[in-house]
Amino acid sequence: MNSGTISPRSRSGMAAALDIGTTKVCCLIAHVDGRRGPGGDVSPRIVGIGHQVSSGMRKGTVVNLEEAEVSIRAVVEAAEQMAGENISSVVINLSGGNQESRLIAYEVSIAGHEISDADIRRILDPVNMEEEKAEDREYVHTIPVGYTVDGSRGVLDPRGLFGERLGVNTHTISALRGPIRNLQTAVSRCHLTTEDIVVSPYASALGCLSEDEKKMGVTCIDMGGGTTSVSVFFDGELVHAQVLALGGDNVTNDIARGLVTPLNHAERMKTLYGNAVPSANDDQQIIKVPLMGNGSQEDGNLIPRSMLVSIVRPRIEEIFEQLRDRLVNTGLDKVAGRGLVLTGGASQLAGVAEVAGRILDKQVRLGRPLAMDGMPEAAMGPTFSTCRGLMNYSLGHRTEGKFLENREKIQVSGRIGIIGQWLRENF
Repeated sequence: MNSGTISPRSRSGMAAALDIGTTKVCCLIAHVDGRRGPGGDVSPRIVGIGHQVSSGMRKGTVVNLEEAEVSIRAVVEAAEQMAGENISSVVINLSGGNQESRLIAYEVSIAGHEISDADIRRILDPVNMEEEKAEDREYVHTIPVGYTVDGSRGVLDPRGLFGERLGVNTHTISALRGPIRNLQTAVSRCHLTTEDIVVSPYASALGCLSEDEKKMGVTCIDMGGGTTSVSVFFDGELVHAQVLALGGDNVTNDIARGLVTPLNHAERMKTLYGNAVPSANDDQQIIKVPLMGNGSQEDGNLIPRSMLVSIVRPRIEEIFEQLRDRLVNTGLDKVAGRGLVLTGGASQLAGVAEVAGRILDKQVRLGRPLAMDGMPEAAMGPTFSTCRGLMNYSLGHRTEGKFLENREKIQVSGRIGIIGQWLRENF
C-alpha cells in the first residue's frame, strides 16, 4: 500500500477500480492496450461500469460484511457484464479507519556516491518507519514531498547528484488495521484480490484535479454521504489528507428529525428544495412535509422553505468550520493558496459552494471527473470523482523500496512540529 507520485505506465489488459462508499458503490473497468500516445500516456478506455446504493457501510467503515459483499458483488457483476470480461483484482478506496496524515523527515548516509534509484527506494520504505505509528495502525501511503542533499533543500529529484547524506520529507497516511482488514475481507468474499488501497481524499483529488492545480497548490474537498474528506496539494504532491465523519447523510437526518418525516422524504426535500444559503422568497415558498408513519403522501404539514433552509444551513456551516479549524491546526491552511475544488455527491446541494468559499476564504469550483475515453455522460458528475481517481491510480506507478539500515532519523516531536518544520524549510 505504498505510493509515490502517480505517473503513466504501460500496462496491458484490464484495470478495475472499486469505490466503496457509505451511500454508493461504483465499479469501473478499463481496457488498456499498453500503447502510448504522443504525450507518453497510455490509452485506457472505460468498457464497463456498475453502481448502486451501498449497504453494510457506515461512515466509510464496514459494519455488516454480508450486506457489503452483496452490494460489491452486484456492481462488479454489472460492470463485468457490460465489459464482457471478468476481473480478478481491483483498486479500492478507504474512507474510514481514523486516518492520520503526517509529514516525517529522515536522513540516510550515501557515503559520497552518486544517488541512484536504489537509494530512493531504500529511503522510502515504510517498514523502517514502524516506530512512528501505533501497533494497531498500518501505512496506506508513503509519499515523498521533497528531498535534501547534504542539507541543501528544494531538491525535487536527487538521482544523479553526489553527496554524503540524503534526506527526504515523507508524507505518510496511516489508518487503523481493523477497518482496512474488514474492507479487504468484504472484497475477497467476492473472489477479488485487492490490488491496492487508496485513501478517499487522495482518490477523489486524483479524479478531478488538473495538473496545474496540483502544481500551484489547491485544496480538494469531497463531500460524500457518510464522510467529508479534504486533501491539500502543493508543488504537485499530496501534503495533507483528512477525513471528517460528517456528510450529506447528516443533513438528511437533521431534516428528518427536525420536520418529523421519513428519511426518504427528507432526502427528497433536501435534493429538491434544500439550500445552504437563505433567499428573500423562502418564506413565500410552501413545502408539503409527509408525516412520519403515514402511508399517504397526500397528508402532511405545510412549511415555508425558510424552515428547511434553517435546518440545512447550520450543518453545512459546521462541516466547513470543522475543516477550516483542522487545516489551521496543521499549519497547512495557507499552503494551497486560495483554490478550492468541491466534489462528491453532497457538493451539489445548492449554496454549498458559497458557504465553503466564505468560511474557508477560497475561490471555489465544482470538481467533475476527468475525461476518459468511454466514460458515459451519466458518470461525469461529482459523485464519480473517487472512482475515476482510483482508475487513475490503477494506471499509475508506485515507488517502493527499503531504507538504508544506517539511516539517521531527524528528531521532531509532535505532529504539528513535523509539519511546521517542513513549512519552515520550504517557505
